[in-house]
Amino acid sequence: MSKFPKKFGKKEKTFSEKILKILSQNANKPFNYKQICAILELNDTKSRNEIIKDLKILAAQKVIIENEPGSYLVKAISQDYYEGTIDMTSRRTAYFICPEFEDDVFIPTNNLNHALDKDKVKVYVYNRRKGKKPEGEVIEVLERSKTEFVGVIDIQKNFAFVTTANAKMYTDIFIPKDKYNGAEQGDVVVVRIEDWPKKADSPFGSVINVLGKPGEHDTEIHAILAEYGLPYDFPVEVEVFAQKLDTAIHPEEIAKRRDMRDTLTYTIDPKDAKDFDDALSFKKLENGNYEIGIHIADVSHYLQEGTILDEEAYNRGTSVYLVDRVVPMLPEVLSNFACSLRPNEEKYTFSAIFEIDHKATVINQWFGRTVINSDQRFSYEEAQVIIETKAATIPAEISLSGKEYKASDEITEATLKLDELAKILRRKRMSEGAISFDKVEVKFNLTEDGEPEGVYFKVSKDANHLIEEFMLLANRKVAEYIGKQKKTFVYRIHDEPNEDKLFAMQALISKFGYKIDLRDKKDISKSLNQLMSDVNGKKEQNLIDTLAIRTMSKAKYSTENIGHYGLAFDYYSHFTSPIRRYPDVMVHRLLQYYLDGGKSVSAEVYEEKCEHSSNMESLATNAERDSIKYMQIKYMQDHKDEEFLGVISGVTEWGIYVEIVSNKCEGMCRIREIKDDYYTFDEKQYALVGEISKSLLQLGDEVYVKVKNADLVKKQLDFTFIRKNE
Repeated sequence: MSKFPKKFGKKEKTFSEKILKILSQNANKPFNYKQICAILELNDTKSRNEIIKDLKILAAQKVIIENEPGSYLVKAISQDYYEGTIDMTSRRTAYFICPEFEDDVFIPTNNLNHALDKDKVKVYVYNRRKGKKPEGEVIEVLERSKTEFVGVIDIQKNFAFVTTANAKMYTDIFIPKDKYNGAEQGDVVVVRIEDWPKKADSPFGSVINVLGKPGEHDTEIHAILAEYGLPYDFPVEVEVFAQKLDTAIHPEEIAKRRDMRDTLTYTIDPKDAKDFDDALSFKKLENGNYEIGIHIADVSHYLQEGTILDEEAYNRGTSVYLVDRVVPMLPEVLSNFACSLRPNEEKYTFSAIFEIDHKATVINQWFGRTVINSDQRFSYEEAQVIIETKAATIPAEISLSGKEYKASDEITEATLKLDELAKILRRKRMSEGAISFDKVEVKFNLTEDGEPEGVYFKVSKDANHLIEEFMLLANRKVAEYIGKQKKTFVYRIHDEPNEDKLFAMQALISKFGYKIDLRDKKDISKSLNQLMSDVNGKKEQNLIDTLAIRTMSKAKYSTENIGHYGLAFDYYSHFTSPIRRYPDVMVHRLLQYYLDGGKSVSAEVYEEKCEHSSNMESLATNAERDSIKYMQIKYMQDHKDEEFLGVISGVTEWGIYVEIVSNKCEGMCRIREIKDDYYTFDEKQYALVGEISKSLLQLGDEVYVKVKNADLVKKQLDFTFIRKNE
């Protein structure tokens, strides 16, 4: 039970909480009643007496200490003060996330005290009595999650305000006249918060970058990157450093490596790829087995620790793949040239080479630095033709060159055998509990100006799975090799799904007639795979795929290996994409260090690097998602007069979310604007119920909608409800 008196509840505040806040913010400094009155600007006798009285009550209850007569300190350790993170809602309230609390602690608006979303804070928790939901008040902001924000500037006569489109940013930012930095009325700008005076409603800031006018393509794309603190170009000094690197292939360096230049080697990548960071080699051995090499660009050869280039790559953590561009982790001289495994060019690589039998069992393995010369570049579509037709002829409409050609017999034979082995590897994974998430990816056909003129869906086929399986094999075997030595390493881990989320998902998918088996880990995996198979090609596929992915824990990087639930691997790492992921660079460095006989490195140092890499990956994923949403809204702006068939993908008290079947664009129909009846939200049925007709609008129903509003700045799509598809 809390030591604090009942009057500290939300409805019965006295000066006690203000006293506690002052003492907590100055934990080692004693205060008397005069000093507290001065801070609170109280100078009347009644208030002074109340302060004296409350100080005595708090001291009597041993909440504070009277270290000298009339002088008070907060207790050094109080069970009612906790450190954690703020999670803002869109309603100007928040929840306090703290490991000590099973349920999140509610923070009312007037108790935020200048805390913003994801800030690290100290909170005083009250209402902790049995049967009461705990609430809290922010006592101190310990660390800002971010200080830079993107918004639109509104310039007044002597000052300006910047308003963000972020629903969780509950305040605008005050900009003094001398800190506009060239911004004009209505510009999209990046601002930095510099101060937030105690009595000010808004924080004070300055404009640090002008992005352009709202709605302009580059402005909005740069705004997405800036919102997550991601760069869109390289500092000049980093570009200069990269340009000066020696990227030539030298005989003395080749002599230190395993020479694979005469082994059949080729790449299979997306047709629009510019960097090729992995290649496969294939050789049939005299004993009937196969030598298969997974060759990865040796980025760590060029990216030396302690350089400004390495610092920049580490800070970025990952390349960012937006709808119309890639923001690379490495400058172009490395990502598209020196490290890219382009055909008919000698390249330094780091390789995992396996002897594999006809049952796809690994007989022998070797890891180390190599040199290769790729014989050919294939697209997934070209490789798929070989797999499907069992023939070497690539038609002109599929060919990267635009002309029909015949692949060599060696490459055709290698591709068919690799596909056969990959399918065995995939079946093994699935039988051991791996989960197959082949979620449909939304892609856009863009004009030269970056305007969307069409939407298509990217679906993984056998050629994609071929590459995936051998990359998974290399990642797993590298992690296993180091993991069994019990040395510090960078793992890619994935925890088991949260039970509560699984039950919530079960309730939702049951509305479509599906179910999952929740008895144990293997049953969950098996039934999730069955679910993915059952929904394939159905109108609700994208919705249920999304629900299933949200149910899963988030994969991340860590030195603490707990295995990878989704892949059903005891050991897993990222070894295969160092051009675009910094953790892969760390894995290459550690692997070579251990191959050279090095002792285990500091787990603490690498855990910090893992956490940074996971955070940067999350930011990049959010930016990528926002860019897709932006392009979907842009696409829908030109289709306002069309009627679309959609699936209800969400139901809330304020309306229904509808995902259009033909392009996966999602928008909202507000409840007050659905005119064929008066609807109310029924939480138990997860549906809107018509008061007169008793008609239901529920998850999975097909409805017809039109675009009402497509707001590029707010990234919002609003639909007009037309009718239900009966």
